[in-house]
Formats: sequence, C-alpha cells, structure tokens
Amino acid sequence: MSTKVEKQVMVNVPVSTVYNQWTQFEEFPHFMGGVKSVKQLGDNRLEWVAEIGGVRRQWEARIVEQVPDQKIAWAATEGATNAGAVTFEDVGGGQTSVRMTLEYEPEGILEKVGDKLNVVEKQAEADLQKFKEFIEAEGYATGAWRGSINEGAATGTPGVEDAAASRGDSGKAGVSGKVAAAGVGVAAAAAAGVAAAKKDRDDKDTTVTPVVEPVVETAPVVTEPVVDTGAALTPEEIAAKSDRVREDIEDDGRNRGAGI
Repeated sequence: MSTKVEKQVMVNVPVSTVYNQWTQFEEFPHFMGGVKSVKQLGDNRLEWVAEIGGVRRQWEARIVEQVPDQKIAWAATEGATNAGAVTFEDVGGGQTSVRMTLEYEPEGILEKVGDKLNVVEKQAEADLQKFKEFIEAEGYATGAWRGSINEGAATGTPGVEDAAASRGDSGKAGVSGKVAAAGVGVAAAAAAGVAAAKKDRDDKDTTVTPVVEPVVETAPVVTEPVVDTGAALTPEEIAAKSDRVREDIEDDGRNRGAGI
C-alpha cells in the first residue's frame, strides 16, 4: 500500500530564482537533511541516496516532465519505489509558492513503522523549510538549467504506478536491488577467502612423513695387502742370494755354539 505526502511552502524569492535553484539537484544535500547524495546521470536521469528514519534508500529516477518556472515531475525506475512532482507558482510580490507531492511504498519493517509515525512527511516538511531558508539567505540561484522535458505532455502528478519498474525490493528494509547484488558479491568473496584460509591451514597442519630409503648392509671389502716382490731375478742372482742365506744360517749356528 502506498503513502502520499503533500507539503507546501511560501518562499520570499521570485519564481525564476526558486526554480533555477531547484534544478541544481546535486546540491540538495546542502539543505535537505534526508538526502545524502544526488548524481545527475543525464538531462532526465538522476541517482539518489537518502536516509530517513535510520533507513538508507537508493534509487534511480527519470524526469518525466519539466517545464521552466512551473513544474518538475519524476518517477523512480530502479530501487526505492517512489514518484511525485514539485510545482512552482508566482503569487506576486516577489514570492513563490512551492508545492511538493510525493507518493512512495514503504518496504520492510523499519519503513512501515516509520510510515505510521509520519517520518517521511515530517522530513519533507523540514526539507522544504531548509530550502526556503537557503534560497532566501542567498537571494540568488547557484546555477540553473532552463531546458524542457516533455513540455505540454500533461503528465499530471506521477504516482507509484509510474515507478512500477522499480518494484521488487519488498522486505529488504530499504536496501535497493543494486546494493543487495553488491552484498552477494561481498559474501561470495568472503566465502572464497575463508575457503582459501582453511585450505592453507589444513596444508600447514598436515604431518609429512619423510621417506626413508632402506639401508642395505654390505660386507666390507677386504683389500689384500700388496706385497712388493720386486723384479724377476736372474739364475746368478738367485744362486748368490742362496749362498748368503746359507752363510747367515751357518753363522747363526756357530754363534749359538759359542754361547753368544
């Protein structure tokens, strides 16, 4: 079930100045407490991030009609389901009536509770007042875009049915489909990191049994001493050597007989 909010404020500044300032969407965070950022993606496309009642919302919106000094109407095409219009009326005397109409679908428990407490309605009223104070203090617009979008199309005030393409976030408590997809990616990366860490830990904890080659005992190799026998002797040398040996034996016998 959708909720519609309508708020109006009287600004003591000429209509062209008020309108010109409102076209500077990227400056909305300076004077709108619920708006965190606005990125202009094109003449008729905007990316919004808002936080109201502790719930952060993100969406893309398409400007479906824009008439200088009269009207800006939009409808979300992705993310939070919402649509609406802001009209500007010159009431004379340098004053401008600014009326904002917003329709949205609360999604998730927090938004539904906030909806019951009129959190969005109060935030819209506070933001319009801050815009009034901002432009009256400056007295001039910080910029302007005077182009037209679908002028003469008579689109009226867009409602949530015009933002049907953004539906599908129900139950995510303010998390857009794009953010949810990013969350899945982070979760997948975290899971991969845990798996890698586990594998690394398992590898470190594994006991490695060294491979010991069997020892084969072999009998020691005994090397026979090498006896130097000298060169081959001639017959004469053999006879001479025999005579010396015989003489040594005889001398040894005489010595023993003498008691030496």
